Amino acid sequence: MVRALGGRILDAGGHPVGDGGSELARAASLDLSGLKPRLADVDLQVACNMHNVLTGPRGVARVFGPQKGATPEQVEVLDEALTRWAALLQVTCADRLAALGLDVAAGPGTGASGGLGAALAAVCGARLRQRFDVLLDGDLSGIDLDAAIRRADVVITAEGAVDFQTPRGKVPAEVARRAEIHGKPCLALAGSIGQGAADVHDIGIGAVIGIIPIPMELSQAVAEAQTLVADAAERATRLLIMGATFASGE
Repeated sequence: MVRALGGRILDAGGHPVGDGGSELARAASLDLSGLKPRLADVDLQVACNMHNVLTGPRGVARVFGPQKGATPEQVEVLDEALTRWAALLQVTCADRLAALGLDVAAGPGTGASGGLGAALAAVCGARLRQRFDVLLDGDLSGIDLDAAIRRADVVITAEGAVDFQTPRGKVPAEVARRAEIHGKPCLALAGSIGQGAADVHDIGIGAVIGIIPIPMELSQAVAEAQTLVADAAERATRLLIMGATFASGE
């Protein structure tokens, strides 16, 4: 993103670093002289998960790296690289970060999208905002989620993986919270059901239904995602109909 906007991330020899998060371990300087001038006139607001931070025990490398397939060794390399990147941003973009009152290494939202939050704030002066405030209350999107929930009989949400991370600012958690406020039952469809998934029942998700019916490779699941989601939605609906039938005594 920094490169696309005209910035240059250079190593100690003044050469651009390569692609990939691990390459940030070589980052020695950040040249923003070529940054697109139009950015100076733009008020950037980033809708993100404020629970996500860039580095440390709760940093994106440690929390999301394993979920995306990183080995323990790769997680350490990534976290060290992001720590170096945070230090470079802190020095190079000190004025912007001071104006935002943001700790770029561990501030709320800095780890959003693998660290995009930190870069947008430091390089562009963007304000990191709770995504639900931006997207679900009609602020910028025109969506009024609460009005939709009030009209519904049941709320269905979904996530790639329902696990211990879901209650930590993920969309299904917010959807369930609002459904509970309006007294509407909520269930979730999940690409996978992982460790700590049962915790979601404490935040208003009454049931979780996995979309993968049989063991399969990730590549197959991705290729057949549309069919898998449709089939899971049908199974969920049939269960709801069966439950309603029992409840009515018919």
